[in-house]
Amino acid sequence: MATVPETERAPQEALAAQLKRTLEIQRRAFRSEPPDYRRRVEALRALRAGLLARKDDFVQAISEDFGGRAREETLLLECFPLLDQIKHALKHLKRWMRPQRVGTGFAFLPGRSYIVYQPLGIVGILSAWNYPLLLALSPLVDAIAAGNHVMLKPSELAPRTAELLKAFLSELFPEEYVAVVIGGVEVAQAFVSLPFDHILFTGSTRVGRLVMKAAAENLTPVTLELGGKCPTIVHPDFDLQTAARRIWVGKLYNAGQTCIAPDYVLLHRSELEAFVELSRRIVPQLYPRLVANPQYTRIVSRAHYERLRQLVEDAREKGAHVVEINPAGEPCGPDNKVFPPTVVWDVRDGMLLMQEEIFGPVLPLVPYETLEEAVEFVNARPRPLALYYFDTHPKRVDYVLKNTLSGGVTVNDVLFHIAQQNLPFGGVGPSGMGEYHGVHGFRRFSKARAVFRQSRLAPTRLIAPPYGKLTEWAVRFLVR
Repeated sequence: MATVPETERAPQEALAAQLKRTLEIQRRAFRSEPPDYRRRVEALRALRAGLLARKDDFVQAISEDFGGRAREETLLLECFPLLDQIKHALKHLKRWMRPQRVGTGFAFLPGRSYIVYQPLGIVGILSAWNYPLLLALSPLVDAIAAGNHVMLKPSELAPRTAELLKAFLSELFPEEYVAVVIGGVEVAQAFVSLPFDHILFTGSTRVGRLVMKAAAENLTPVTLELGGKCPTIVHPDFDLQTAARRIWVGKLYNAGQTCIAPDYVLLHRSELEAFVELSRRIVPQLYPRLVANPQYTRIVSRAHYERLRQLVEDAREKGAHVVEINPAGEPCGPDNKVFPPTVVWDVRDGMLLMQEEIFGPVLPLVPYETLEEAVEFVNARPRPLALYYFDTHPKRVDYVLKNTLSGGVTVNDVLFHIAQQNLPFGGVGPSGMGEYHGVHGFRRFSKARAVFRQSRLAPTRLIAPPYGKLTEWAVRFLVR
């Protein structure tokens, strides 16, 4: 490995030292007074009030980061889930924190066993750019509810939102409770190398591997919320128009820049052309114009735009049929970052858009003959973060659920399992590890501490030396 020049090493060492100081400040504060129920509730209420007061500021900052993002999407897909999550936590936190009585083995009665959920300590959160408010504050809510202190590193690809998050949270909380760290790759590298008590990362699978590798040096447990290609299966008995509309609504939220957006659609071969024609009609109903429409979100950067364009061109060059749906015929390109909704069919595995997570408004269509074939297609690929199935037949729905594995599932729609506060959110295999949201997030950032309280009349005296006839009787009774 090449040595780092002195001119580069000095700033890196200073950065690492600064982050370590912040971590140590938080650790000392946590040890002196771990947040109790009252403090957690106060923090959650303050966060909720602050969000309501600054929601318009976040709408503007996020729109500026994207170069145009629908106000309604920020309010509905980021602010509302956060406010709902805080409300849910406030309602249930006292019950979550209670010691949980569990059964005690017969041989150890009348002793008692229970589980106490205790905060881990200092949680490091690295959030993603595509939902820069939700993906930063949602794990923060769970970490605070569990009684932890937090260091947060927002994505540098949404710089205005990152700056606003830093100002916003510093107004609400002291640095020893919640600290926000801003910067690029070098900051992220130093951040994940800190000896946190837990790290939650949201982002790509490639970067997730690097986070896990760095965390392993400190034996820091990780929760990885990654991505992948989320499949959608439509059974021919389901109304195709309803399915197509719901798929396109979910696909075009945030211009497809959603980790659980439908990545490709498996359709019965007989319905392929009908889905394309429905798409030509449905998309203009949703977005009559694209460029002159503040409700159609832009691609976050020119680099991401070019990547999407290359995915489509690669498929076209390899024989796929491509239909761009641009209702008003407006000029779309990397300068305005407006990428038109695009349908691609006659796709094959060798095409890049069937190998990479698309993360944009491009929808490949894959034909199948039987439901079993569709399920095999899904199972032959890495396990996805989400799976969607459209069908009203209970036995077929059960078949799909039993014979596939994914982070989450929505049946007869897309995305909305993530909005249920009682359901865990998280991936499996290449799409992530660990889950949070609601009680699952509270437990993710807690240590489930096992406690056994011995009785004054402890039967274990029968198995203590010197061993005699009573011990022999106990052994015969227990080992039978």
